Amino acid sequence: MTAIADPVATRLDQGLAQLGIAVDPEQRRRLLALVGLLHKWNRAYNLTAIRSAEEMVSRHLLDSAAVLPYLNGRTLLDVGAGPGFPGLVLAILKPGLEVTLLDSNGKKVRFQRQAALELGLDNVTPVQARIEAFEERYDQVISRAFASLGDFVALTRERVVPGGQWLAMKGPAVDEELAGLPAEVTPVARHLLEVPFEVGTRLLVVLERRTQAPAP
Repeated sequence: MTAIADPVATRLDQGLAQLGIAVDPEQRRRLLALVGLLHKWNRAYNLTAIRSAEEMVSRHLLDSAAVLPYLNGRTLLDVGAGPGFPGLVLAILKPGLEVTLLDSNGKKVRFQRQAALELGLDNVTPVQARIEAFEERYDQVISRAFASLGDFVALTRERVVPGGQWLAMKGPAVDEELAGLPAEVTPVARHLLEVPFEVGTRLLVVLERRTQAPAP
């Protein structure tokens, strides 16, 4: 397994502390091992544009961990998961959560599978498929830079259980995308995600189906 330099572990520890997330020794080991594995595979397979392990901690691990307080279901679908973010991190931090990682890119799904195997994540199911060909339903569906809000909801409309939620990790231009939502879907919360060591605005938009049609 790729060795993790002390600055990487220090950044992880400091970042989790700033987010108010407490981890046990096994969760910490898995998070550091995930960084090491991503850093190793990235040299050969170009899974992410982020090259340094320290930056991977903030841009991938801490960015993913920031949405932990907003998970409230038993099952989670990570759409367009790429090499497995945020799903892998959330599966480590919340072992009782069943996480499905969905992506159509073969090399990224191979990494997901290897990571789940090496880290012993029995609650992670990597799937290589397009969302249009996928049929399971989940309590929450999350995406990180997968598509516009309108496209995200349109493509996953049948993947959310009744009463479930969409969680969209977005940048500051999200207001422009809200107009593209279907009439029966509405934002119910907007959370500012303050990711340690990162600059810029990061938002989590929570969407639900309306319980009744809006008044004319």
